[in-house]
Amino acid sequence: MRLGGLDLRILDDGDFRLDGGAMFGVVPRVLWSRVKPPDAENRIRMGTNSLLVESAGELVLIDTGLGDKLDERARRQFGMDDGAVRLPDRLRAAGVEPGDVGHVLLTHLHFDHCGWNTRREGGRLVPTFPNARYWIERGELAHARAPNERDRVSYLPENWEPLFEAKVVELYDGERAPEVVPGVRPVKAPGHNEDLCIVTLDGGGGERGVFFADLVPHASHVPWAWIMAYDAYPMRTLESKRLWIPRAAEGRWLCVFEHDADTPAGRIVEERPGRFRAEPEPPA
Repeated sequence: MRLGGLDLRILDDGDFRLDGGAMFGVVPRVLWSRVKPPDAENRIRMGTNSLLVESAGELVLIDTGLGDKLDERARRQFGMDDGAVRLPDRLRAAGVEPGDVGHVLLTHLHFDHCGWNTRREGGRLVPTFPNARYWIERGELAHARAPNERDRVSYLPENWEPLFEAKVVELYDGERAPEVVPGVRPVKAPGHNEDLCIVTLDGGGGERGVFFADLVPHASHVPWAWIMAYDAYPMRTLESKRLWIPRAAEGRWLCVFEHDADTPAGRIVEERPGRFRAEPEPPA
């Protein structure tokens, strides 16, 4: 896709599955199952949509999917397809080698967003993108290193600690982060966790977009009350949605939904005051 001066490509790392009730919180199954039908174990299909952005000749990859370090038990639990095409091969199919990526921008450090940060090589973990600077939110790193009992399972140090050993990390403050490349900026949008960031995209000429990360993981999470039970601070998620969804609708922004395998990108429209929905964006 083209967004003004930005070239965009959505690349997935293969589907996985999570409990549908957990993904939709207080929304009754009779409602969410119409848009996301569950399997026999009440799990729904989850995408792993990373975004590759080319700006001013530089490549930035936003989030890195599940990776290849999860054990067999975890792969079964999450319904992963071992035959799926994975993120590095998706990049190569797009004509990009891992070494071509100059920046990896992470919205947060949950395992399904940063799995390909590292890979195994010769018995040790090394950066998957050897020439990239990895951008990590400072507060999110502090929490990831000392998680609580509720979210400890979501943080796997092998996805980020080897990056510090390799000295390839840039820490940023999501309240006042700089542009990583021209037109690409992380912005704090708390709720899913304390320091979750979304990524705003400004291609110039009024062409704008947003990578919603886990603030709006599926297109079906656009309505106010459709908030994950996984969110640590659901009322703050609501506050963040009330800020960003009307902006995206008013500006006709291109929206990327990181976990939607069916509608990875769309435009949000306001059907009537306070009621929003996403219209799928057709592939270029």
